[in-house]
Amino acid sequence: MSAQGQLVGRVGALLRTVSSYEPDGATTSDLARATDLARPTVHRLLGSLAEEGLVDRDPKSGRWSLGPELYLLGSVAATRYDITDLAGDVLRDLARETGESAFLTARRGDETVCVASEEGSFPLRSHVLHIGIRFPLGVASAGLAILSHMSDKDIDEYLSRVDLTAAWGDAHSRAAVEKRIAATRLTGYSVNPALVVEGSWGMGAAVFDHRGAPTWALSLTGVESRFRADRTPHVGALLLSGAHRLTQLLRHRTR
Repeated sequence: MSAQGQLVGRVGALLRTVSSYEPDGATTSDLARATDLARPTVHRLLGSLAEEGLVDRDPKSGRWSLGPELYLLGSVAATRYDITDLAGDVLRDLARETGESAFLTARRGDETVCVASEEGSFPLRSHVLHIGIRFPLGVASAGLAILSHMSDKDIDEYLSRVDLTAAWGDAHSRAAVEKRIAATRLTGYSVNPALVVEGSWGMGAAVFDHRGAPTWALSLTGVESRFRADRTPHVGALLLSGAHRLTQLLRHRTR
């Protein structure tokens, strides 16, 4: 990769990492550790990004957050990529029908990012997901649902270049992920049995774009007692129905 390409890659990784610390912001040291970049390099890049309005630093805490220019750029890009307007009713219906918290997640390369949520009525909640949080494909129910509906070739290429066990443990070995992919393809929906945070379960279903690619996912999260074996088929059916509904809405919008 060229020097320019490396620089762009570092800036992109830095901005994505800053977004994962919203709304509280991150220190320079936090960002250096998370991106595996030298602290002076991170400090220099942040200074340049701040001059362009792409990041902002709180003068009291010294923490970095996304800047106003990104908001303006995002507002323009939202006309093309934002589907939260279409997903709102679907998320609300899922939360109402199940009592669990419902989420919309988008695929971004090898990652997923949560972009919308709706709280359920059940008093005990899982707090793993929130808007802006990112996971690699295959981690958490949304990322597993999306990965499972990708082509065999794309799945093989992804699992060949990414080692999920380094950050997520043996439960995310290639063999373990492939086993969950097979189960997801069988039922249509994914199940995450507390593999990210102990006691926090999730289920997901893929949402497809006009080309038939799994570009988003709907998911539900909650405490383990809410995802018993006798309840998951019902919850899974609701998720699949919601995902199909949102997929159809997207296809109608692109016509």
